[in-house]
Amino acid sequence: MTPNTQHWIKRLNESNKPAYLLIADLIEEDISNERLRPRDQLPTLRDLSQKLGLNYTTVSRAYNEAKRRGLVDSQAGSGTYIKGKAPTIKLRDGSSAAMTMNMPPEPAGVAQRITEDAAYIISNTNLYDLMRYQDFGGSIEDRGVASNWLSSFVPNCTPDKVLVCPGIHSILLALMTHLARPGETICVEDLVYPGIKAIAAQLNITLLSIPSDKDGPIVSALEDACKTRRVKGFYCNPTIQNPSVMTITKNRRESIADIALRYNLPIIEDDAYGMLPTEGQKTIASLAPEVTWYISGFSKCFGAGLRSAFVIAPSTKQALRLAGSLRATSVMASPISNTLVTNWIKNGIVTDMLKAVRAESAARVKLASKILDSWQLTSHPEGFHIWLPISNTTGWSASELALHLRSQGISVVASSAFSTDNNPPEAVRICLGGPINREECEQGLKTISDTLEYPQHMQMQVM
Repeated sequence: MTPNTQHWIKRLNESNKPAYLLIADLIEEDISNERLRPRDQLPTLRDLSQKLGLNYTTVSRAYNEAKRRGLVDSQAGSGTYIKGKAPTIKLRDGSSAAMTMNMPPEPAGVAQRITEDAAYIISNTNLYDLMRYQDFGGSIEDRGVASNWLSSFVPNCTPDKVLVCPGIHSILLALMTHLARPGETICVEDLVYPGIKAIAAQLNITLLSIPSDKDGPIVSALEDACKTRRVKGFYCNPTIQNPSVMTITKNRRESIADIALRYNLPIIEDDAYGMLPTEGQKTIASLAPEVTWYISGFSKCFGAGLRSAFVIAPSTKQALRLAGSLRATSVMASPISNTLVTNWIKNGIVTDMLKAVRAESAARVKLASKILDSWQLTSHPEGFHIWLPISNTTGWSASELALHLRSQGISVVASSAFSTDNNPPEAVRICLGGPINREECEQGLKTISDTLEYPQHMQMQVM
């Protein structure tokens, strides 16, 4: 099947939108209405440029934009093919977010205690107090309890530097707004949380990819960026990184902290998974508190819907300045969520939930290591996602494998969603958590193993 080029020509003539963006839109539309289907081959750049009356460069940019959106895949010598989108399927929890978001497991053993305690807290609180506007950044008690909790990660943390916020994503949005203006540059790792890519695109902030090795971001590349570019900060996810599961080593953290201090480079330390390891590395914030914004929250160790997170600013003054940006973007954190979290930290439920999530995650990682022992997966013993490189001997590309597995109800995301250097490895992130139980997780892992072991059989099902 080939594109309806007459339809495309008509739309191009009628629109003032840049042609390369419109062509990508038209590819997406034709996939949605099934005029184009997965594995359909698109015309060559030269053929399409002639048919549309456009120059070669414009059509090349259009194909690159379509590839960036995850619509097409191309390889030298074999052409450009439609990848399509994951088919719409009914999910156990009724939400497509389950397929793309990395969520912690939901241990059954603490569910009843959480339910009973939440009911007790709410029944013994004046709800009208919780339904009014509150001081931004949490109450005095919220910030005090948060400060005590965070002191094990960032020593000498004080309540005046802490803000209680509605989720980590809201902190990142406010921080990016605070640190960089449109057109300015923030350094990032070569694989990052997709949310930071979305924020940068929305704010028109340039992301400069810093390559990594087995120990973390390569410090010479980071220092070179500081010397040659006017970079406004460095964002990293240093512990059980999403998606690669890598944890930056002690020596590499010290080197990053040294560069940050020498060049006065703000560090955004997104430690979303930092609570999970029983024994973790020193935070960058503990090594360079003068320039580091330390972020932590409960979406990856308690429940994604709780939407309660903390940020420690380098100083009280900086906390007040960030509060202005946060107020403009999110008004305030939910006082109801803040009340639950504050009480759950005080009465030990957060600690017990962490232990339960660690134990369940460890059991699932062992399952993954056993079932996928023929493949070189990367995992953390207390994490709940794994990183699976895809060998070219399997017959799958990462994007096609993710598309197929998601049609089977398995939470998989291809590497292109995380890449910042436009050169993603052939790999997928597999989430072992979420609303599924351990038996369902095991069955999903067996499906992945079978799909990799018998690619021809599985590909015939998706043709």
